[in-house]
Amino acid sequence: MEQCPQVSTVIENLCATVQDYPSPGIVFKDLTPVFADGPALKLVVDSITAAFSGEFDAVAGVEARGFLLAAAAAYATGTGVITIRKAGKLPREVYAQSYELEYGHATLELHQEDVPAGTRVLILDDVLATGGTLSAAAALLELTGAVVAGIGVVLEIDTLSGRETLNSHDVVSLLHV
Repeated sequence: MEQCPQVSTVIENLCATVQDYPSPGIVFKDLTPVFADGPALKLVVDSITAAFSGEFDAVAGVEARGFLLAAAAAYATGTGVITIRKAGKLPREVYAQSYELEYGHATLELHQEDVPAGTRVLILDDVLATGGTLSAAAALLELTGAVVAGIGVVLEIDTLSGRETLNSHDVVSLLHV
């Protein structure tokens, strides 16, 4: 999907940039001001879901900001929402996937019985950086037998080449920086 001038301008105008967060040398793109603006959130959700219209049965959000997008997208499209959590947050049997971040490592988990095999799932998150988080989320869904219908992000940091780690998955980014 080509970058939409209207949505990219809205995101650029509302996104906050935080230097040296969460560690020195990292430039953090904080999209929470975009999500706090009702018309901007609607534009973002509509833009991402339109790119995958008719191709998904459920929306998965990656903790934590991905939850905001996924819940809004699931509501807007009348589909279910799946939560992919940080390690230790889920009470039932889980699949776990560890991955590397640009500033460390982490593990994501998904309940083993939350996604029926064959379910087409759209994964949403706020930022695509190195691709580790989204690659781990896709791997978890595939362990359940689900099909990753695509991956949608609000912002992609091109210099970190995260798209390359996402194999053959369709990726839609509303803004490239």
